[in-house]
Amino acid sequence: MGALSRPLALAGHFQPSPTLDRLVKFCNSVPSLDKLLALVQYFSKVLIWFLLRAGRTSLAERLNNLGVPVADFRVLLRFYGLLPLIQWMIRIEHDKSASGAPLLLNIKRLQNLALVFYYPLEQAWWLAYHKIIFMSDERMTRCSIWSCRWWALYVVLQFWHLASEWSILKRRRRELRVDGEDVETVQKQKRELKAEGDRIFRETLINVGYFPLTLHWSVENSRFPDVGVGVFGTLAAFYELSHAWRATVNDE
Repeated sequence: MGALSRPLALAGHFQPSPTLDRLVKFCNSVPSLDKLLALVQYFSKVLIWFLLRAGRTSLAERLNNLGVPVADFRVLLRFYGLLPLIQWMIRIEHDKSASGAPLLLNIKRLQNLALVFYYPLEQAWWLAYHKIIFMSDERMTRCSIWSCRWWALYVVLQFWHLASEWSILKRRRRELRVDGEDVETVQKQKRELKAEGDRIFRETLINVGYFPLTLHWSVENSRFPDVGVGVFGTLAAFYELSHAWRATVNDE
């Protein structure tokens, strides 16, 4: 029994790992898993481009065979997206702090409206593509294109959203210099403002990454190269993933 138990107890040679615990918790979250898969999906396109240039056609095809189902699975993951969207729509209407920034509140409302159209159209396309529901090819194409157009509208509004937040942040910085509060309070507020500025910068980079993709998928027969999709998608996915990973520290 002792000889049998030794290989069965192989895991006993390893110590509990906080990093492993963090990774498991990260992957158990649908949004976090989606960000990880997004990096795989988009970065694989960049690798495929290099492999094709190097004549490694077979390896490029195998990598594409990974990227395609990953992209498909990400659409399936987004089927739950309407639930947090509804939650967010309700939350912003009851957020008392939003009354001080009516423009920002209305931008958020417009973004939510864009997503209300985006999700069902994308889901209808996915169901038709997999022959779960019947839809003509022409209508299926229209669903795909119009879902991306609503996504594109959301991304454009996000630039406006971020610009409004930046304007509010600059005003708060000016007010901080005027107020004569104690040093400790001022330093704490400065750290908060810096973190807010870093967030706006990061989300701007993410939006820059997604913007050309939304335009590319919003038109038929786009000439935007697949490697371009990979580069800009990787930019967005990297910053989303790195932020989501760092956020797990605060959740522990």
